[in-house]
Amino acid sequence: MSPSVEDRFAINDLFVRYTTALDAGDVETIVSCFTEDGSLESPAIGKYAGHTGIRAFSERFAAMHERGVQLRHVISNLAMTVDDETAHATCYLTNIITVDGKSQMMPPGRYECELRKIGGAWLFHHRLVILDAPFALPGI
Repeated sequence: MSPSVEDRFAINDLFVRYTTALDAGDVETIVSCFTEDGSLESPAIGKYAGHTGIRAFSERFAAMHERGVQLRHVISNLAMTVDDETAHATCYLTNIITVDGKSQMMPPGRYECELRKIGGAWLFHHRLVILDAPFALPGI
């Protein structure tokens, strides 16, 4: 089903809020983007479930950020379908990582996400990261 304009903007905002919080090491915002029983799965960092797991994941990225590693998530080509209080959304993902003043591009990929509308707000229920090639994050 085609999403309403309101749902489209709210889901887009969720994606942007999540990626910019990840880049800034903002643990609380990252956790708030997921349902209580939400999960995250990535070949670069593993699987995390529930707010406790998502917090552990977020703290790993925040520690990296505190050590001076800077990530820049760039998302594009966001597409979604909405079925009442659930949605599926996908987008392309480009990551740039800067370590010790040297920037490099990580392999491109995409996010595949299942979302739930809770209390009128869209949240990630399951977020899968798919990279086009293997990549190990430094120090994580």
